[in-house]
Amino acid sequence: MHKPRTEEAVTSLHDLSAVDLIAGYRAKQFSPSEVLEDLLAHVALWEPQLRALYAFDPDGARAAAEASTARWSGGEPSGPLDGVPVTIKDNIATKGVPVPLGAASVKLVPAEKDAPPAARLREAGAILFAKTTMPDYGMLSSGLSSFHALARNPWDITKNPGGSSAGAGAAGAAGYGPLHLGTDIGGSIRLPAGWCGLVGLKPSFGRVPIDPPYVGRVAGPMTRTVDDCALMMSVIAKPDRSDGMSLPADTINWKALEKSPRKLRIGLMLDLGVGQPLEKPVRDVAVKAAKAFESAGAVVTEVDGILTREMLDGLDNFWRARMWDDLSKLTSDEQARVLPYIFKWGASGEKLSGVDVIRGFNQTMAIRAAAKSLFCELDYLISPTAPNVNYPAEFASPLNDPMKPFEHICYTVPWNMSENPAISINGGYDAKGFPIGVQIVGRRFDDIGVLGMAKAFEGLRGPQRPWPRPPAK
Repeated sequence: MHKPRTEEAVTSLHDLSAVDLIAGYRAKQFSPSEVLEDLLAHVALWEPQLRALYAFDPDGARAAAEASTARWSGGEPSGPLDGVPVTIKDNIATKGVPVPLGAASVKLVPAEKDAPPAARLREAGAILFAKTTMPDYGMLSSGLSSFHALARNPWDITKNPGGSSAGAGAAGAAGYGPLHLGTDIGGSIRLPAGWCGLVGLKPSFGRVPIDPPYVGRVAGPMTRTVDDCALMMSVIAKPDRSDGMSLPADTINWKALEKSPRKLRIGLMLDLGVGQPLEKPVRDVAVKAAKAFESAGAVVTEVDGILTREMLDGLDNFWRARMWDDLSKLTSDEQARVLPYIFKWGASGEKLSGVDVIRGFNQTMAIRAAAKSLFCELDYLISPTAPNVNYPAEFASPLNDPMKPFEHICYTVPWNMSENPAISINGGYDAKGFPIGVQIVGRRFDDIGVLGMAKAFEGLRGPQRPWPRPPAK
């Protein structure tokens, strides 16, 4: 495990939040070009170990930073993120860059246009200097991929960053700038955020337009602070006609994060009765978080989990069949390039009957009904983000068993199917200093409330450890 950074008199430019970068640009303390050069030098120290990036484009980023520097010099920034470095996950299309989906089996065809979240970030002036790595087809909570090099966790490079927003999690924790865009269909933002010590928001379904859309799939921010998460949401949460599931325009004030927990009804969800057992350090951190909210005046009650074995297995069957539909269309040579874990898991979907698959899909409706009943009684829910502290970098999933692929997503996946906003935020550490995420879930469409609760928790959780330092040369 790398030694944590000691306190420095001056924070490095690459470690500044997006909020602080904008303030610094406005005050002419430094320029976007200076920030980018500092970031690129920092990435050069970390990237040989972490392998978090895809389509790394320092020259294009330098040109964008020079243009941004000129705009700030003239007092005319182009948008709320002008000059702020950002990464975007492999599977979110950016014009002219192939979208491999983390899989060596996918043909490398340059994208014709930016997907909505990428377009909004560019319009706001953000500097896209790289995309980030992911596992095959986004169907692993891992940094393992048949296309990308193995991504590792900067808190301990022998451990996995999680996934499928694997590179984004590693990049955020390592200080590759303040803003990282991930996607989440079962925990793919929140799980790596939890294992990497970040703030990761899975917005309400449709809040952030995405193309192509799919059941439960969202795009969202991965940042070091709640304020940066909210700033990013103010840019990417705008309706877009290219997503038929995009929510209509709203009047959310993404800066209105002050929220008192006093008298709020909060549920604490611990032992689920399904999936991987909850490890004691994770349980202790979640209980401590609940007690912190209770000390701030919230009414906290322990509640039962809503996910059942039938629900989890049903989702697994549905996703296996969906994966086999994609894999079956590949040539035998292309199939041979797929990560063996993913191919074995997906190929088992061929044997499922139509009734099996429909029964599996119908579990999404059962999850929605259970979530609705729970939030009739609660304002917010607190739980662990994942049941385990960490797992080996080389594993495809915490259990590394393609026949038991989703035992670790039982805290996260219900909220994709029910469409509730959910955020992971660092809650504490294990005895070795590895971060442990806490999840806060709100009612459908209460994205600003979830951010407000996370902001309140930032003030309640106590001091945080310094971020990891790159290895010495």
